[in-house]
Amino acid sequence: MPVSAPPTNIFNVVQRGMSAQMVRMNAAASNLANAGSVAGSEEEAYRPLRAVFAEDSDRRTGLSSVSVQSVTRADVAPVKRHEPGHPLADANGDIWASPVSETAEMVEMMESARQYQNLVEAMQTAKQLMLDTMRMK
Repeated sequence: MPVSAPPTNIFNVVQRGMSAQMVRMNAAASNLANAGSVAGSEEEAYRPLRAVFAEDSDRRTGLSSVSVQSVTRADVAPVKRHEPGHPLADANGDIWASPVSETAEMVEMMESARQYQNLVEAMQTAKQLMLDTMRMK
């Protein structure tokens, strides 16, 4: 993913944070959608996605924000199950299930939604402070 310029104001910081949380939430949704998937080999089995964040800071303004550095596959082994009657079973009768923890993904989604809401509130507060300042005479 491209390296972005450092943040220049509070609204830019909030926008970057909201975008990063949306990538995080989309990865968790993809993981949940593939939680019950199976494959005929270990290599083909679905592995969970994880968003990797990086800090973007500007020493001139003192602002620091986040960007999505990459979205990677988690390094976890799929679950091997012996089901000889399954249509995807290999020569040994094994299938490979995705190693997605539905509970962990739901926690990831809730945390991402909470962080997103915190950013919305920070933006609303900054907006209100700006409006209050403009009304002063």
